[in-house]
Amino acid sequence: MAKQYKNLINGKMIDNGEWLDVVNPATEEVIGQVPACGQAELDAAVSAARAAFKTWKKTSFDERRTAIRAIGKAISDNTDELFRLLTAEQGKPHQQAQGEIMGAAYMVNAQADLDLEDELNIDNEKESIRTRRVPVGVVGGIVPWNFPVSMAVQKIVPAMLSGCTIVLKPSPFTPLATLRIAELIADAAPPGVVNIITGEDSLGPLITAHPDIDKITFTGSTATGKKIMEGASADLKRITLELGGNDASIVMPDADPKKVAEQLFWASFTNAGQICIAAKRVYIHEDIYDELSAAIAEVAKNVTVGDGSEQGTGVGPIQNKKQYDRVVELIEDAKDKGYKFLTGGDVDPSGTGYFVPLTILDNPPEDARIVAEEQFGPVMPLMKFSTEEEVIARANDSDYGLAGAVWTADEDKGVEIAEQLETGTVWVNQFLKLTPHTPFAGHKQSGFGAEYGKEGLLEFTYPQVIMVNKQNVPA
Repeated sequence: MAKQYKNLINGKMIDNGEWLDVVNPATEEVIGQVPACGQAELDAAVSAARAAFKTWKKTSFDERRTAIRAIGKAISDNTDELFRLLTAEQGKPHQQAQGEIMGAAYMVNAQADLDLEDELNIDNEKESIRTRRVPVGVVGGIVPWNFPVSMAVQKIVPAMLSGCTIVLKPSPFTPLATLRIAELIADAAPPGVVNIITGEDSLGPLITAHPDIDKITFTGSTATGKKIMEGASADLKRITLELGGNDASIVMPDADPKKVAEQLFWASFTNAGQICIAAKRVYIHEDIYDELSAAIAEVAKNVTVGDGSEQGTGVGPIQNKKQYDRVVELIEDAKDKGYKFLTGGDVDPSGTGYFVPLTILDNPPEDARIVAEEQFGPVMPLMKFSTEEEVIARANDSDYGLAGAVWTADEDKGVEIAEQLETGTVWVNQFLKLTPHTPFAGHKQSGFGAEYGKEGLLEFTYPQVIMVNKQNVPA
């Protein structure tokens, strides 16, 4: 029988006797079971969070930091166990899973150092005006399956640091490492400050609609984000939405193909392309297109697709059957349209596991589905461009605006182009880099609000202005 993992509600690890299976995407075997929660369990978690909020909001930043750093230490101290569990449920290779766990611990500790100081707006003999930040209240956090641990702590930490309490829902596809962390941190904060419950996707709308939840923070698809925004409008919940992206990388003619080929490959294929900020559209100047496209294809030929727990695997499976089917559909559409493939394109549906070969397309048209839609899989369309003005227009011709990148030997030119891209983050000669000190926010349909940095922390607060008239003091 697969191991059963319990939920964290009001400081205790509990279950309701109803279970969901969790499947290893590389083997399609059941590797664990988690509680299938519904309205009753959600109500209990929210009630615990509401009760805890009354006292937690009054704690000092130092008290909150102590609890948060205990979470970081618990994750760091158990890295080996957690990254192997993460690979088993998510599919990513051990090295990448280890990076996620260690990165999560780093993000926890780094964000614990953030602060929210009062701002003294006016202070004279007549009056004083001060702006302070107060916690929103009970937060509902909904986490995706591509980076389940990173995204979980990114919702838990700013909620706690701001003085909020939280009810967190992991993805039903990847809840195991998060629930193991729940066991490890059950005593880190007072009961009810952090609650973690699992359930089918149907649990998400119950969280969004719950009358005693004050804010929703969600990471996932734009389509689901729109539904959350609509549901939260009923009682004007605060929301933070980190949504999809169709991120463009622009490679200028002065870039060295031999130096950037492998970096561009991993910008697209890390975590089997299941990253909202992966390079999903790669525009290469026509002067170096043939050389660079051949070099990227050569990198792909030397990377092994397989079970993430096996030594030598560079790219693991798609995490779940639904996403696997969608990626296969996009590849089949490209084949039906007669687009040229440099590598991949032939998916074996009879094998075990949700594996898709590394697929690189050679200059498909801009309106191809494989270009216009977010693939979220190991698929990389390469396109030629001629002029700077042309490629900037093509990169910006998208409903999304999450991230982008520019590759060039001229740093000033790279920054000049970056400033013209309609995205929340732009890298110059690097990729997939986020820091705990700077905001991560999407433009257009890629998001609402911000995560990370002080801006991300402010998302969990209201401004409150205290005005004192010093001259009108009652006798």
